Amino acid sequence: MKVLYSCLSKSWGGMEMFTITAVRQLLKYNLEVELLCIDNSTMHKKAIEAGIVVHSINISGYSKLSAVSKIAALIKNRKFNVVHSQASKDLWFLVPALKFCGSRIPLFFTKQVQSYIIKKDFLHKAIYKRVTLAFAISNAVKENMIFSTPLLPSKIQLLYNGVDTEIFSPSTADRTKIRSEFGFSEREIVCGMVARLSPGKGHEDLLWAASVLNKKYDNLKFLIVGEASYGEDSYADSIKKLAQNYGLHNIIFAGFRESKEMFDAMDIFVFPSHGEALGIALIEALSMGKPAVASNEGGVLDIVVNNETSLLFENKNKEDLAKKLEILIKDESLRTRFAAASRKRIIENFDLEELTKRVIDIYTSFV
Repeated sequence: MKVLYSCLSKSWGGMEMFTITAVRQLLKYNLEVELLCIDNSTMHKKAIEAGIVVHSINISGYSKLSAVSKIAALIKNRKFNVVHSQASKDLWFLVPALKFCGSRIPLFFTKQVQSYIIKKDFLHKAIYKRVTLAFAISNAVKENMIFSTPLLPSKIQLLYNGVDTEIFSPSTADRTKIRSEFGFSEREIVCGMVARLSPGKGHEDLLWAASVLNKKYDNLKFLIVGEASYGEDSYADSIKKLAQNYGLHNIIFAGFRESKEMFDAMDIFVFPSHGEALGIALIEALSMGKPAVASNEGGVLDIVVNNETSLLFENKNKEDLAKKLEILIKDESLRTRFAAASRKRIIENFDLEELTKRVIDIYTSFV
């Protein structure tokens, strides 16, 4: 089976990272998979590094029509059996391209984010009519798709993004490597966050909570992993300045790092996002057996079980975040109990191998 995978994004975040992961997974199962992406984007570079066959295009300005023409020729000449997009905006290029080359092959797309723009006008109906099946990565996204798109509920399936539970496993953890690099002692409790330095991720809430908790405890460290995405440098600078204003001398901004080794160093994972569609970093952390404090919003509710795997706090409520963090800081036995339950839940619901097999079964049923 030959698959054209598509993600026309200039950014580099959860959606883009999972696109690379998904392509590599399909390649493991001997499917022929090629990736369509934006020329010179981070994804373009990462895909080349991963040894993925890449087709890059420019979709800005007057190049949009030529991009459709290029995609049509690509689909016709490479004789793909399936097209699968990870971004709904790609449909505006893929659907016309499929029509121009006269192809009737299945078109799938995964909805990775929620949208509050109603897309039920004539043009959207024409575009979405060509979709064979849509995947929603959480129940929140599925409900949003029913609300905002012309797709019938029967054309939408829940399909989580998954993680490799063998790689993200407590059994492979090296607790000392990163802790030694940053000078964290064994007595210190490291509260970590992994996310782009982007508005809505909740960095401000965590920094406020840290400033409060530092007044009560002298053994805390805060590890912020991630960097600004395309066009978000000013926001990243404001977050670092806020940390200085709070006098947070026990915080490390580590920049972009491979998340696995950073989880190894953490005692508590913090996920204060204001509205995540799912949250791959949270899934990875729980797969690593990390007790977590997370906002009670969006796709987070598909991942965690409150008071069993994690503690949920009221979304955007920094006081509640500090309160829930303090519960885990004070109670090592609770952290241990959450760790075991978290690992079990991810294996049962978010294992990448099982989810990949499901995708291939769906492809096969339509080809």
